[in-house]
Amino acid sequence: MKQEPKAIRYQSRKHQKLTTLINRVNEKTLMAAHKRQVADKATGIDGVTKEIYGQYAEQRIGRLIGRMKKFSYKPQPVRRTYIPKANGKLRPLGILAYEDRLVQSVMADVLNDIYEERFCECSYGFRPNRSAHDVVRFINETIMTKKVNWVLEADIKGFFDNVNHEWMMKFLEHDISDKNFLRYVRRFLKAGYMEDNERHDTDRGTPQGGQISPVLANVYLHYVLDTWYMILIRKVCRGEVYYIRYADDFLLMFQYENEAKAVMSMLRARMEKFGLQVAEDKTRILPFGRFAKQKDEFDFLGFTFYNAKSRNGRFRLGIRTGKKMKAKRQEIKNWLRSRLTMPVDETMRLLNMKLRGHCQYYGVNGNLDALLGFYQYVYWRCLWMLRRRSQRGRCKLGQEKFAEIWLQYIARPKVMVSIWT
Repeated sequence: MKQEPKAIRYQSRKHQKLTTLINRVNEKTLMAAHKRQVADKATGIDGVTKEIYGQYAEQRIGRLIGRMKKFSYKPQPVRRTYIPKANGKLRPLGILAYEDRLVQSVMADVLNDIYEERFCECSYGFRPNRSAHDVVRFINETIMTKKVNWVLEADIKGFFDNVNHEWMMKFLEHDISDKNFLRYVRRFLKAGYMEDNERHDTDRGTPQGGQISPVLANVYLHYVLDTWYMILIRKVCRGEVYYIRYADDFLLMFQYENEAKAVMSMLRARMEKFGLQVAEDKTRILPFGRFAKQKDEFDFLGFTFYNAKSRNGRFRLGIRTGKKMKAKRQEIKNWLRSRLTMPVDETMRLLNMKLRGHCQYYGVNGNLDALLGFYQYVYWRCLWMLRRRSQRGRCKLGQEKFAEIWLQYIARPKVMVSIWT
């Protein structure tokens, strides 16, 4: 009986470099990736859905493995589409061909197993058993209990569009010696994209939407930022300094202003070395904490953090829903308008799910007032929508009747995530 290869995480703990990884992309793992794909998902340029592929999945996967062994398999360009961002701009999204999605899914699993043993504790995005709430909890604990007087709020300009392919491969080669596995990573990076029936080459960047993109982003920033902080920044700062990163968003907190300014200068040079830029309009140093003489605030992961006081007059970190609140209100307003002719029962059940999702993310300690404000806004917008359902004009739906309908379907918002423990 053929012995199964040892778990990748075990090997990653034991060895500096890992070999023979491409054999993990096999019939068994590809079939498992096929089974966990979501049906009715947007298709790439091949137009193949899970249902179509599944009709002859075993034969298709067998031929795919044959092409990979001969190195004749080449990923197809991704189909580029755009999704709106909260600030009104558009975010490019790459939709993979179905077979490419399967291969990337398995390769992403391999990379995640390798690097989960190597990533730093300060990294949180796209990692198992870690969430944005853990970051909020870390920020609250650090500002409340450590010597934090200054915050460096920074943003990377177009990170996913500007990942340098050569540096990306160098970082991977530092940990992986399987040339065949790396060959396919490079092919995915160079696959290009289709837009308006025209093919475009890609000499930099990693497409958002690809299964492999999140872990590649983490690998890149692990070497550009995380290890830079761990090895250099903590040593050059004589005062206390703290760092946290979630995907391509990160924050630095300092005891001394002069060290914050020095690190900001170093940060710009560090970014430029690896083909990245700091977004100057979103990067600043601000006084913050119990000794700050002015009121200031910063935004991170959709929350606004500000200096506040408890009921007994002591300093505490204030947290509320951030700048995305305006976009959230507009989003729910547009959605309710689109439901004018839809069944009330279905609309109210879907609305409850939307409010519950909002509460699950923003329902942290100290943010109850913002939750109630959003709840009240949706209440009145929903009443407005129901009153205009009648084709003869405004429907005479009284507030008492509407309140009964509302309470029947909609749960009252509450704090769902504790960040004070």
